[in-house]
Amino acid sequence: MATDMRAEVRRHYAKAATQTGERVGPCCGTDCCGGGKAKAQSERVGYEGSQLASIPVEADLGLGCGNPTALGELRPGETVVDLGSGGGIDCFLAARKVGPDGKVIGVDMTPEMLDRARAAARSGGYGNVEFRLGEIESLPVADASADVVISNCVINLSTEKARVFREANRILKPGGRAMISDIMLLEKLPERLKSNAALFAGCVSGAILRDEYLSLMREAGFTDVRVERQKESSEMFGPEDEAGLMAQAPDLSREELSMLGKTIVSVQLTARKK
Repeated sequence: MATDMRAEVRRHYAKAATQTGERVGPCCGTDCCGGGKAKAQSERVGYEGSQLASIPVEADLGLGCGNPTALGELRPGETVVDLGSGGGIDCFLAARKVGPDGKVIGVDMTPEMLDRARAAARSGGYGNVEFRLGEIESLPVADASADVVISNCVINLSTEKARVFREANRILKPGGRAMISDIMLLEKLPERLKSNAALFAGCVSGAILRDEYLSLMREAGFTDVRVERQKESSEMFGPEDEAGLMAQAPDLSREELSMLGKTIVSVQLTARKK
C-alpha cells in the first residue's frame, strides 16, 4: 500500500510539474498549472502578492496550504532545508532572507519538479539555492547541518511521518527551528477514504489527526511545538476545488465531500530541536 501511494504521489506531482495550462486535478485542492490561478491560490493560503512577484513565476504552482517562511525570522547566513520543495517557491523566498552568505537546500523525490525548480534557479540567478533528489524519509543532508527546516503541505503525503520528523530533527543543529505548513484532521477519516490513492496524492487521505501529528514531532525530539495559526478548509478552497476533488475521485459522494470539508484543516506550526 505504501509503495502504491508513493508511486501515485510521484505521478501526480510529475504531471503538475510539467503542466502548462490545463487542470490536472486537486493538488491540495488547487489548480496545478501555474500562472494566475496558482497565484490566486497562493495568496489565499498566506503569500503576499509582493512576495510572489519577487520570485520566478514558474516556482509557484499553487500547491501550498500556508506560507512557512512567514512563521519565523530567517537570518542572514543561515542554512535552510525545504522538505518536498516542489517548484521552489519557499526556497526562493528563503534565499532572499538568508542572503548570499546563507544556503537553501530543496529536497524533492520527483525529477520533473527538480527540473522545473533548477531551471527557475538558473533564470533567477539564485547562487545560494540547490535542489537535491531524495525522499523526506531519508534526507540527503548531513547531520546537524541546518539552522531551519521548512515544509509546505508535503509531510501529509508520507506514510512514515514519524521517520520524517526524526530525519528533520537529525539534520538540524542543536536549537535549530522547524516551520511547517500542513494539512491535518480534526476527526479520523473512514477507511474507504484513507485507502483512496487519488485522495492521498491530493493531500487529503494521508493526513492524520492534529494531536497525533504534534505528538509525533515531540517524540522525534522537538520541543516548543506550537500551533501558530489554523485555517478551515472553507478558508483555503473554493467550489472549483470541490469539483476537482470529485473529478479526481469520482466515487466520492456528496456526503463524504461535506465530511471532508468539516474535518480538514491547514495548520501552521513552529518547533525547535532540543
